[in-house]
Amino acid sequence: MIALKDVSKWYGQFQVLDNCSMRVSKGEVVVICGPSGSGKSTLIKTVNGLEPIQQGEIAVGGMSPGGKSAHLSKLRAKVGMVFQHFELFPHLSVADNLALAQVKVLGRHRDEAAARGLKLLERVGLRAHADKYPGQLSGGQQQRVAIARALSMDPIAMLFDEPTSALDPEMINEVLDVMIELAQEGMTMMCVTHEMGFARKVAHRVVFMDRGRIVENARKEEFFGAPSTDRAREFLARILH
Repeated sequence: MIALKDVSKWYGQFQVLDNCSMRVSKGEVVVICGPSGSGKSTLIKTVNGLEPIQQGEIAVGGMSPGGKSAHLSKLRAKVGMVFQHFELFPHLSVADNLALAQVKVLGRHRDEAAARGLKLLERVGLRAHADKYPGQLSGGQQQRVAIARALSMDPIAMLFDEPTSALDPEMINEVLDVMIELAQEGMTMMCVTHEMGFARKVAHRVVFMDRGRIVENARKEEFFGAPSTDRAREFLARILH
């Protein structure tokens, strides 16, 4: 479903990604973790072209984020993205936030888009808040709306960039529960997160990054049981403690 081969990226003279290669199969859940500044968020943003690369190859469902702009728009319509800070339109109601891209990008009729949006709001437990504005919701509720909005585009894969890092601790589980349900339903997912409980529960593989490199790419049992590098063992000891 998703393949990265020798992906490298620079910000000026600073190399933020260094020959990163990995594959994500259909229905697989891959958690990407590592210390701050290791390139995790940059890596996941290259998958749908939010961050262009200078070297390497990326393919998502047969499409490339490095292609023409028309192809890039098609790719982004099929790959859902959930950010740290929700990125909802504050001047639109929750229902309108879900309907807008369906109408503008997918060409759905307004009524069909509204019905699809309400169905997904019910799925994430927010049907009663459809007419509210994002500012009237808690952070956890806004993030669940953002997930529902991404799902409204019928994505072939979902990307999560630290979706719980901006939330208060008591709101984290309500977002993780939605993500766990998606994983159990077979959604292809790449998740940048420090939530190791989530990784242990639903991830098939864990990718550990440090200084722009993929240091480990292992099944979760191997990663949590016996990391192959000292750097990963040090990271786990700190984060799990």
